[in-house]
Amino acid sequence: MYKLLCISLALLSSAVNAEPEALKSGVFNPPRLAPDFRLQSSKGGEFTLMQTRGELVILGFGFTHCTDVCPITLSNLAATRKKLGKLANDVQVVYITVDPANDSTARLHDYLNVFDPTFIGLTGTDAELSAVQKNYGIIAAKATGKHGEAQVHHSSYIYLIDRAGLLRALVPFGKSPDDIVHDIKILLASTPNNKDTNKVDK
Repeated sequence: MYKLLCISLALLSSAVNAEPEALKSGVFNPPRLAPDFRLQSSKGGEFTLMQTRGELVILGFGFTHCTDVCPITLSNLAATRKKLGKLANDVQVVYITVDPANDSTARLHDYLNVFDPTFIGLTGTDAELSAVQKNYGIIAAKATGKHGEAQVHHSSYIYLIDRAGLLRALVPFGKSPDDIVHDIKILLASTPNNKDTNKVDK
């Protein structure tokens, strides 16, 4: 009996002292509060990041006329939500345009619906969007495509913001849905689910 007790205590001590599972994306250490913003939503009305407290937010930047990077990112995020199963109910994808001249809320709505109808697109004035880009370290510059079409070169990584509104991870472009799911599951498990009490009505 004494031997079994010692073994049990040793196993318990090992579990308590074990390092938490590492994220596969870049980590904010320490985590810090994600800058809030107020922009126009593709779902109608205004959107603030505070409204998503209690959910994990996947925050990305792009535009609807993007021919390469954005469709890949959004396809990967749609696949991520499917792989999450029921956990997807606690995850919100938010996509902020870097091309407000061409991306109305209606266009964002129709474009994002092709990938996943739960995705929220945001737009605003040049000044509002520039402020958000600055706060998140996003670079966006107008350019011309191979066939003379208007393009915007922009930062292609995405942010993972936990239920408490803290920046937790920076996901590089091309990260697989499986890797993103891995990180999301860790972050969901590490933050209490206060969705009903913390979330503000949209």
